[in-house]
Amino acid sequence: MLITGGCGFIGSGFVQRCVGAGHRVVIADYLHPQVHPDASAVDALPDGVEHHPIDVTDAPAMDAIVRATQPDTVVHLAAETGTGQSLTESSRHGRVNVVGTTNLLDACTRADHIPERIVLASSRAVYGEGAWRDEDDRSVFYPPQRSPLDLAAGRWDPPAPSGGGATPLANRAGHTEPRPTNIYAATKLAQEHLIMAWCTAMQSSARLLRLQNVYGPGQSPSNSYTGVLTYFAVRANAGETIAIYEDGDIGRDFVFVDDVVDELMAATTATGNDLCDVGSGVRSTIEQAAQIIAIAAGAPTPEITGEYRLGDVRSAWADGVPARQRTPLEVGLRRLVEHLSQR
Repeated sequence: MLITGGCGFIGSGFVQRCVGAGHRVVIADYLHPQVHPDASAVDALPDGVEHHPIDVTDAPAMDAIVRATQPDTVVHLAAETGTGQSLTESSRHGRVNVVGTTNLLDACTRADHIPERIVLASSRAVYGEGAWRDEDDRSVFYPPQRSPLDLAAGRWDPPAPSGGGATPLANRAGHTEPRPTNIYAATKLAQEHLIMAWCTAMQSSARLLRLQNVYGPGQSPSNSYTGVLTYFAVRANAGETIAIYEDGDIGRDFVFVDDVVDELMAATTATGNDLCDVGSGVRSTIEQAAQIIAIAAGAPTPEITGEYRLGDVRSAWADGVPARQRTPLEVGLRRLVEHLSQR
């Protein structure tokens, strides 16, 4: 099994599970300093795992590792993931996420080796604002990206075509139209199209997993573009007040990292093409999550600031997620707070 980005937050736990299941694991991970300030991720790898400090944008290096490994399964986790950062470093995100993916596919072609399957960690970001329902005429519409003028005026919810209120709907793969609202999301959707097209032509299986907001122990607390819940937990453990953007009613589907690893493991034994959402299936608000973290850490009550971030969507959660056991948000957040306090 060849795993790109295998030393990252999701990858490290996934690698442990793969080794436990008896797989031979080879990792291609550049160890970007924004995510890996030291070599601790490599030091924590299980015995027998091969790690190669390869950048997925380096075509000769990708050629060499595919030719040497001849993987049955490729799990593509390597990606630039900063939503806001992608708006100011577009080329970086396009180079790693798009060109890095084509390099991987070309490396397989040049090695004359077609893996049985390619598993992609995609993102719920591809949906953009998703589908909403007009509260007046009950019609379903897809709002555009929220404008800086609306955000500055505190108009958080997208307006309905009728001029009245609107209600967000859950996202469902194969049903909700993907409409990216930031560069990162656009590159993730491009990854999906590239892998599905290549695998269909080459008679390999494409397993595309649109991950909701993943959180849990192991997420980098030093990366300023890390998940919002880890950022909240770091502040709360320091006794600081958590600052909540907009009005606190930003909706997200927070899924615990162990549950994501479960879905990745299932994908590595599946056949045929598939596109699915990976989440808890529950819409939680940023304010609810911040309150849980503050209580668990004994921190001050979170404060709603009215600040905002360009490119963010108002509401996102998954429907029709695989019927597996899900970690309740309160349980997962307590584990996150405890893990970071021990660090």
